[in-house]
Amino acid sequence: MGLYKLLYDISETLDTEDVQSLKFLCLEQVSLRQQQGIQDAKDLFLKLQEEGLLQEGDLSFLCELLFRIKRIDVLERKLGGSKEEIERALQLPGQAKVSQYRHMLFMLSENITKEDLKYFKFQINELPKSKLESCTTMLEVLLEMEKMGILGKNNLDILKKTCENVDKGLVKIIEEYQQNTAVKENGGNGGTMPVCISDVPGLAAELLQVDQVYKMSSRPRGVCLILNNYDFAKAREEVPKLKQLRNRRGTDVDAAALSKVFSLLHFKIEESKDLTAEQLKKVVQSYGTMDHNQRDCFVCCVLSHGDTGTILGTDGQQVAIRELTVCFTAQNCRSLAGKPKVFFIQACQGESYHRGVVLEADSTCPASQCDTDANTPTECIPDEADFLVGMATMKDYLSYRSPTEGTWYIQSLCQHMKKSCRRGDDILTILTRVNQEVSGKYDKKNQGKQMPQPSFTLRKRLIFPIN
Repeated sequence: MGLYKLLYDISETLDTEDVQSLKFLCLEQVSLRQQQGIQDAKDLFLKLQEEGLLQEGDLSFLCELLFRIKRIDVLERKLGGSKEEIERALQLPGQAKVSQYRHMLFMLSENITKEDLKYFKFQINELPKSKLESCTTMLEVLLEMEKMGILGKNNLDILKKTCENVDKGLVKIIEEYQQNTAVKENGGNGGTMPVCISDVPGLAAELLQVDQVYKMSSRPRGVCLILNNYDFAKAREEVPKLKQLRNRRGTDVDAAALSKVFSLLHFKIEESKDLTAEQLKKVVQSYGTMDHNQRDCFVCCVLSHGDTGTILGTDGQQVAIRELTVCFTAQNCRSLAGKPKVFFIQACQGESYHRGVVLEADSTCPASQCDTDANTPTECIPDEADFLVGMATMKDYLSYRSPTEGTWYIQSLCQHMKKSCRRGDDILTILTRVNQEVSGKYDKKNQGKQMPQPSFTLRKRLIFPIN
């Protein structure tokens, strides 16, 4: 394949966010003035060619850029490289073209949430508010700070002070850059800023020691079973205390988002709607008896009302969460032994709630419009290994659902999986980001907060490759 055809093919796989990231990382090589008029990846690649940075037989800079923005899928599929090879290469002196400073700023942008970005912008008094209002991403804010001369390689005071007020984890990224720079200036080998920094501050070293990854190469990867309960008319008719229990408006938005993401991850999507308790048990049990020998994983997403430690069928009867997961233990489902079994539970687990008009709830409380989870890891997960159960919220906290936009938890989960899986991030890193985003949300009307809770007995890193 010729160079131009290769670069064109790669450019077609990169979205607008990828291009903005690449442009930012290239600012030492292609100035902001030179970047004027660059609209897409093809334009950027042409400019890099003009600068002698992309040549036939030497695409090392392109490999580094794709690695930095975590497009490992493109790196492997289009360029034949691997994450491990690039990691090793970038540790060699003089190999990295993206500066430690530029990479540090990019890492800050990758680790800040939307809510934190709003607070970050609010804290900066050195920039005109009109400038900040037009900035929708952290990269844009950082660029404005550089333009105004309040940010540079040796001018990090304002950035660091603002980050201290927003998130201490961001400060750690800056301090690590400063430490690496100091080592280099004092005669150390310096090298590049560690390229494997985890997006979860403080866990990087630990995560990188886990070199075993669950096999995830079958097509399809496995079944993604979506159990979607919307209509609770039968529960209202048959269970007196549930007469005011509402239908779960917005649940189809969640189901569609889950279907889209897990299809992208090469799972076979199978959805069952409006199941009674008995039907729900039978469906799950049937998947537990299936032959999964040719599959690498099983995923089950439950969208329903609930009560403490249970899921509600549309008839108002309860099914214990443990009764669902136990169908897939190594003893009960041998074809999934040693393989990851993933459950995402969006359902109330108690009666603590706040009233709401727009935000609805999955509680058994008649007037409730929010989800609550009173489940603990020991109630959700059997002792056997290789399970992950992602709960929408912790004990005594609320879980919110919009009739038009779906639930906070499922929507955040799908957005982060779509973005992060293609970059090679493992599921625990992704769920940590989901925790951070959802916990930052706030229902002002009802003073409602939410804290998701993943529980797991995974023995390896669980990564869902898109390609």
